[in-house]
Amino acid sequence: MAQKFIEYLLEAQKITKSADHLFYITFPLIKDKRLLMKILTESKKAIICCINSILQYEYLQKSIKLEKDSVANFKIFREKCAEKYSVNSEEIALIIEIFNLMEKHKKSTHEILKDNKIIILSGEMNQDSVSLEKTKSFLNLTKSLLAKTKNGFKNLRKI
Repeated sequence: MAQKFIEYLLEAQKITKSADHLFYITFPLIKDKRLLMKILTESKKAIICCINSILQYEYLQKSIKLEKDSVANFKIFREKCAEKYSVNSEEIALIIEIFNLMEKHKKSTHEILKDNKIIILSGEMNQDSVSLEKTKSFLNLTKSLLAKTKNGFKNLRKI
């Protein structure tokens, strides 16, 4: 039976590959805002899988203790694991940004695609926007975090 951290890593690989295809192949052909939201959602999922993979691995190595609360576990990741896996403060800030953005999306009433930007409207008509370039930076973050996660497990057989 595969270890949980390997399952998370394999899931992150699958999701990242799919999001990459959506961004570089499908979106340029279709230009549908729902695809950009799907790419952002998938990027967030892959980031979570990478973080969970690292946390599970470090837990198995008895380097950390896990909590039942995901916020507490993210804090453990930031404080005890990020540096070991070469995840820098800019990447942590981007991870927090995509988490916050997707939380706003979940609570939003509407999204509009205008000039290659997604504008997320809240119930109070506050708005956040995500450009095509910002979406690309989140996707690149996902790929980078996946590579750093895999590199952190370099003593294992090839995954």
